[in-house]
Amino acid sequence: MVIQQPSNQIKLTNVSLVRLKKGKKRFEIACYKNKVLEWRSGIETDLDNVLQIPSIFLNVSKGQTAPTSELQKAFGKDTTVDTIILEILRKGELQVGDKERSAQLERVHNEVVSIVASKLVDPRTKRVYTTGMIEKALDMLSSQAHNTAAQDKDAAAKSASGTATPTAAAAAEDGEAKPLAKPQREHTWTGVSATKSAKSQALEAMKALIAAQPIPVARARMRLRITCSTGVLKQAVKGPKAADGEPKAPGTVKDKIISYIEQVEHQDVVGNEWEVVGFVEPGAFKGLSDFVGSETKGQGRVEVLDMAVTHED
Repeated sequence: MVIQQPSNQIKLTNVSLVRLKKGKKRFEIACYKNKVLEWRSGIETDLDNVLQIPSIFLNVSKGQTAPTSELQKAFGKDTTVDTIILEILRKGELQVGDKERSAQLERVHNEVVSIVASKLVDPRTKRVYTTGMIEKALDMLSSQAHNTAAQDKDAAAKSASGTATPTAAAAAEDGEAKPLAKPQREHTWTGVSATKSAKSQALEAMKALIAAQPIPVARARMRLRITCSTGVLKQAVKGPKAADGEPKAPGTVKDKIISYIEQVEHQDVVGNEWEVVGFVEPGAFKGLSDFVGSETKGQGRVEVLDMAVTHED
């Protein structure tokens, strides 16, 4: 016995949906997995390799295509279907399965850990940590952040139910009840997100590790070369104000440049040019670069020789 199948039936397999809400309606297109990202990055240019069906749906899983009237109402009467598909591809939200989402999250996580491991060192030995050590340290911070959030939630629930701590109750009796100030927790780490770039999350992770110090860490220093005309080295530079508000005795351009350098490797004068090579904390780089650019009036420059100086076993 031959089983008849509808000749016009298209079975959607290995599908990713791209959804866009426009004019109070949600429109969907059915695409092949991974092809949407390739198309958005410019690797894939053929839409036939991206779209499973060159149609616009209100609900792909139910096979409910979008009526022309709805498309015209949302996108305009003169807008073609191809133009609408391109807009959905560009601006729409990509829906992926649990496995793809987990794989993407793991990729971002590994990239974040790798970046952090390359930028942080043990401040005593200047040696880098393994990715495993960095991963464990971030897990500690994440657990602490989640525990703290749970405690804050419990405290808020007790406050809402009228259960006050003895301190708060005593203050209430004195007629001086005030809301308890929440301690500021800067640079907390709660884990990796698939919606943010790995670079920005790595920066957040580094700030959290340096602030909390679950293991001894510090930013790896930058190695710079600063060159400057000897004619401007002895020019006076106003120093910051002292504690009593009086300005400190002015230093020279050379003194100010040296103050930015944590460790001088060597310095020399060749002809009419002074050169110093040394190590600088990454946070001081912008201030040093701005100072050299403004005070030397084009007669000095800062070169980066190494973005992160580390010692590996």
